[in-house]
Amino acid sequence: MEDEIIKNIDKNKILEFQQNRDPFLMIDYAEEIVIGESVKGYKDFDKDEWFFKVHWPSDPNVPGVLQIECLFQTASLAILAKPENNGKIMYVSSLDKVRFLKKITPGKRLEINAKIENFNRGIAKSRAEGKVDNELAVKAEFSLVLPNEIKKYI
Repeated sequence: MEDEIIKNIDKNKILEFQQNRDPFLMIDYAEEIVIGESVKGYKDFDKDEWFFKVHWPSDPNVPGVLQIECLFQTASLAILAKPENNGKIMYVSSLDKVRFLKKITPGKRLEINAKIENFNRGIAKSRAEGKVDNELAVKAEFSLVLPNEIKKYI
């Protein structure tokens, strides 16, 4: 693991690290990235987000799969912020212990804390949680895969 810390990066810098783009960029800001270890960031859900129009018009809320995507993208920054990994792609290979505990509605901020438990041979065992108004809204454990790194061991 690395000890380098990157603080306060906005969407423009996040776009240098990873390849998701609007409307599928699911992190707005990273307050702190400890390379190889952890990320603290957030996603603001504006009332005009594309999915609020269809999920559900009479009770708009963030779909669970997009909440999980927020966690994935945030965690991936811990690996992709390392200079040799900038701009590479990470995939999800497993998802476990998912819990949706609070509905996320238009105008809310999802505060995300992600941790890389172990990164070995291109596989990052990770966990993350998201809070809204200081209440736990979503959490999960998952593995992310950096294909370019795995190829070295095949």
